[in-house]
Amino acid sequence: MIGTHLGMPAFPEAARAAVRDTTLRGNLRHATHTIRAKRAAAVAEVSDWAALREAGRRIKDHTLRHLDRYLEQVEASVTAAGGIVHWAADADEANRIVARLVRETGESEVVKVKSMATQETGLNEALADEGIHAYETDLAELIVQLGHDRPSHILVPAIHRNRGEIRDVFRSEMGAWGRPAPDGLTDTPAQLAEAARLHLREKFLRAKVGVSGANFVVAETGTLVVVESEGNGRMCLTLPETLISVVGIEKIVPAWRDLEVFLQTLPRSSTAERMNPYTSMWTGTTDGDGPRVFHLVLLDNGRTDTLADEVGRQALRCIRCSACLNVCPVYERAGGHAYGSVYPGPIGAILSPQLRGTGSALDASLPYASSLCGACYEVCPVAIDIPEVLVHLRERVVRGGPAVRGGDRVVLRPARGHAAERAAMRAALWALARPGALRTGQRLASRTRRFHPRTLPGPGRAWSGTRDLPPVPAEPFRDWWRRTGGGADGTGGAAR
Repeated sequence: MIGTHLGMPAFPEAARAAVRDTTLRGNLRHATHTIRAKRAAAVAEVSDWAALREAGRRIKDHTLRHLDRYLEQVEASVTAAGGIVHWAADADEANRIVARLVRETGESEVVKVKSMATQETGLNEALADEGIHAYETDLAELIVQLGHDRPSHILVPAIHRNRGEIRDVFRSEMGAWGRPAPDGLTDTPAQLAEAARLHLREKFLRAKVGVSGANFVVAETGTLVVVESEGNGRMCLTLPETLISVVGIEKIVPAWRDLEVFLQTLPRSSTAERMNPYTSMWTGTTDGDGPRVFHLVLLDNGRTDTLADEVGRQALRCIRCSACLNVCPVYERAGGHAYGSVYPGPIGAILSPQLRGTGSALDASLPYASSLCGACYEVCPVAIDIPEVLVHLRERVVRGGPAVRGGDRVVLRPARGHAAERAAMRAALWALARPGALRTGQRLASRTRRFHPRTLPGPGRAWSGTRDLPPVPAEPFRDWWRRTGGGADGTGGAAR
């Protein structure tokens, strides 16, 4: 998975550098707070939001339970409509398929709609190795590409950049990629948008091949759906002669009526709009209208392995709205790059370790990149219980155990660096299973409370360095309950 920046340090180390960048933190704080407030207002307008959220959860869960059947239906529907379906087991296979399809057209350039799936596979780099130039056309993705940067947000990939930085990138880089930035370009939003529009227009009119992802694929008709706010997607989807769409297998919905739910919840949760300015839908090919050749590449790349996990599979419900990022206190301070994945924030902390496994130090650390405050679950439009999955993955990291990798059932070994945690959990299990030992330990802790340190030694310093250790009561709860009859003598909790 080229596009996931493997080889990066573990999250704590990467985040430590990010939180010291005051400019980055200022950019993130301003952007996330603004989006968060607008989203809350947009959601408050809908009286049946809770019902829509539950409907979205049920549709996604139903689809995942019957994914084999719906995948076959998608293939049949797309083929019947004149499209060609390809199956990619992993990122490398997906990239090989796309590169071959582009070479067969005789072209050496493609224009791209913003696509998380192709970022996940590292398609741009793979095409470059084949001598094919891929041009991003989403404004934020264009900023990232021109700046030789990486996305740091699902919805707003250049959220870590301010207007002055964007102006400097446009001035210095646009000329090497095509039409240069206008002379005297300032950092006003209108001028930056106009510079991008002029730069991209020549690429739209010249390109013969377009590459996209999809927000949804309707199984009953083979229709693909892309929602966006700028119109660049509409240009990429209609002007080229050949369109290649790379889509994760979890993006399927069974029927047209299911779109009613998601076309209400996605825009409000992502851009805080009642509906997206551009909602593009296409079904196969049509003579004289749109691309003459359409290819659909269905991408697995760890999704089937994730589906096999009864707790973790709920991550596949994700509709990429990014609402969880905008409320996450960890993401707001650390930014997206620290996650080492195209999926940052809370959803990335549970999705990346499942798609890639927890074998690397980076992926083993991601489930810990959370305070477990639960804000992400509260805003998720498909009710993914991210804290539940985080705890589940932490257990996998610490204890290892059965899992599915590459379609095979394996037994994972515990990750390094968690021996003390495993020992502590075993000791707790032993004590909690033996009431007498637990009672003795509680009394001993109460009688020695004056000697307890205020900070923990060794590795525990990382925890107690910013927290106060809770004081041990003078009397264990069980003893107090027995002595007072559960407070029946009127002492309440004073005796403790």
